[in-house]
Amino acid sequence: MSSSTVPGLCVRPAVASDLAALVRLRDDAARWMLARGITGQWRPGELDEEHFRRVMARGEVWLAETGTGLAGAWELWWQDEDAWGPQPPVAGYVHRLMVDRTAAAPGTGRALLAAAERRVAEAGRTWMRLDCLADNERLNAYYVDAGYRVVGRKEGKPQPGGPPKSFTLLEKRVG
Repeated sequence: MSSSTVPGLCVRPAVASDLAALVRLRDDAARWMLARGITGQWRPGELDEEHFRRVMARGEVWLAETGTGLAGAWELWWQDEDAWGPQPPVAGYVHRLMVDRTAAAPGTGRALLAAAERRVAEAGRTWMRLDCLADNERLNAYYVDAGYRVVGRKEGKPQPGGPPKSFTLLEKRVG
């Protein structure tokens, strides 16, 4: 699948040989956030290859590449009861949208989000949903700017490798 908004950007499902690159991308994104004073969201070393292997077994992990290599990735889940509770199968849930800040062109994050939205619509689902750390005002605004609307808040959502956190729940109609 190619992206029309960032020239040369192609997305594909991740495979087992991508696991180390996914961990590296996630850790680099965490270091980038920490260097800019964005604390409380991601920490380097928090997720390992086994995390991404588990997600690939029950959902999807997608990579975005350019001619120079990995530009970003995201997880796509088909249910998210920890954040959204039991729901009918009408949505896809994007998690861990990551961009390689040293290699990706401007607009890559939006291109990844658009690719995830297309995948959800192609699967016959009507809504793209995500949760965003409630305290990260800049990231919440980014998603609202991308056409998502705030529909709620989840207090105390369990986190892999860390304490529960509070999240803003956002959704966008895609189908």
